[in-house]
Amino acid sequence: MNKRLRYRIIISAILVVVCAYYGVYPNLLPALLKKATPEAGKDATGVFTAPPINLGLDLQGGTHLRLEVDTGDALAKELDHAVQRTEIDFREKNIPYDYVRRPNNSDRSFQISNVPSDKDIDARAYLDQSYKYNYSTSTSTQAGRVTYTLTMEPAYARREMENTVRSARDVIDRRVNELGVSEPIIQIYGRNTADQVANQIIVELAGVNPERAKKIIQETAQLEFRLVHPDKQHHFPSREEAIKSFPNGILPPEYDVLPYSGRDSHSGNGTPSGGWYVVRRTAAVTGKHLKTARPQPDPNRGSYEVVFTLTREGREMFTAVTGQNTGKQLAIILDRKVHSAPVIKERIPSDEATISGTFTPEEATDLALILRSGALPAKLRIIEERTVGASLGADSIRAGITGSLIGFVLVVLVMLVYYHWSGVNAVGALIINLIMLLAFMGKVGATLTLPGIAGIALTVGMAVDSNILIFERIREELRLGKTIKFAVGAGFDRVYWTIFDTHTTAIISAIFLIQFGTGPIRGFGVTLIAGLVANLITSIFISRVVFETALATRPVSKLSI
Repeated sequence: MNKRLRYRIIISAILVVVCAYYGVYPNLLPALLKKATPEAGKDATGVFTAPPINLGLDLQGGTHLRLEVDTGDALAKELDHAVQRTEIDFREKNIPYDYVRRPNNSDRSFQISNVPSDKDIDARAYLDQSYKYNYSTSTSTQAGRVTYTLTMEPAYARREMENTVRSARDVIDRRVNELGVSEPIIQIYGRNTADQVANQIIVELAGVNPERAKKIIQETAQLEFRLVHPDKQHHFPSREEAIKSFPNGILPPEYDVLPYSGRDSHSGNGTPSGGWYVVRRTAAVTGKHLKTARPQPDPNRGSYEVVFTLTREGREMFTAVTGQNTGKQLAIILDRKVHSAPVIKERIPSDEATISGTFTPEEATDLALILRSGALPAKLRIIEERTVGASLGADSIRAGITGSLIGFVLVVLVMLVYYHWSGVNAVGALIINLIMLLAFMGKVGATLTLPGIAGIALTVGMAVDSNILIFERIREELRLGKTIKFAVGAGFDRVYWTIFDTHTTAIISAIFLIQFGTGPIRGFGVTLIAGLVANLITSIFISRVVFETALATRPVSKLSI
């Protein structure tokens, strides 16, 4: 036995042992022992960790959601911000006006009403500086007063809608990652056209509670700190009562009326019954100034609360607003509902604040998770929902494995009957092929889907094709009177490029499946690529090492093939 062959034997042995460690231990051994096994060799670097293969939605069970992003809601929020900013700036510049608002709740335009004509130059200068590139401006004059209508440019509106959908996808991705879901699928669905923006998002989550997942994904989580009206330092029994408390029953434009979400005071039909607060429209501090959030027990209530930490900028703003408004109430608002409105007793230099309520541990954990992940830029609506039960997933696994095993056994029988002892070599290479495939998928964290099992079955067939090409070439060389050693070498050498070319073209096709396919189709592509690469190694390298080792250890007068 020459040195080159010894090295090839050692390399093959190491490869088989390593793949068995990563492929058999975490995936097949638990099934054989009928009990779970810990991840093998778990270490800080993760190099020696042997995780089991992740199962996809169709095998493990889980939820498929198709969500629609309300891009109109996002545009309306953008206009509301423009309205608030314009109100503040006009007051600072001493430009009188009657009101700034969206006419008929438009999501594309807002109006500034009845500016005196002698302030027209100042108003136009401000509007030109602030909105020139994103809004078009039209005016109407009546009785010496000018009304300005600002309308979003179509290109700007489209850009805002596209950014909203991408931002919503990113927020969902962060929330799902916080849940610890393995291999989630979160992608924008549809295509942008000349007159329409793709505003749907596909979410597939395996092995999670569907109701909890929907709640976490759909929660907008708009956190705001707003000052309560200084003369209305209490909550009203109804929205109408709150508005009637103002002169002539007209709510000032800089204020809003929001419900109090006292969790211990909801009516049976879910309508907030804790009252209504009059708060500033503009927020002193918002969720964008949030650094982190965590749940903790509330010693005063016997329930849980959420403590969050502000960024440096948020802390400075929080300190300023508490220092300038001592003795007033500061409402903590989540999704336009007042959770609490404590009185500011003194300037607060801290960067921590608390959302109190009768939260359960899971509710507090979920709220902290949502706040950490950031607020959704717009509302989400579920337009399609499919849930795959765990029992259905188990049935799929059984059916897929049963079909694959039947095919495997038939292939083994054909190879043994037709190629005799050489068929044993092919069967051994096939088993190593499958072990390598399992090891690869487990180690890289790939997800096995039902089409992925079909990909494994296809891999078995292609592995056998490679062996048949090699064996038939060896037979042909033997019929030509060549020696056994020469025939074996020629059999592998002369079909090498044929096998390599066929596998390469199949791998290229599978890459396109991964690139452009959805979850299950991508699973098929991943298993197909892993199986094809493993097959190149086993059929061309390991199978040849077995032949050459057998010929080198003892004299062979006739090859069983």
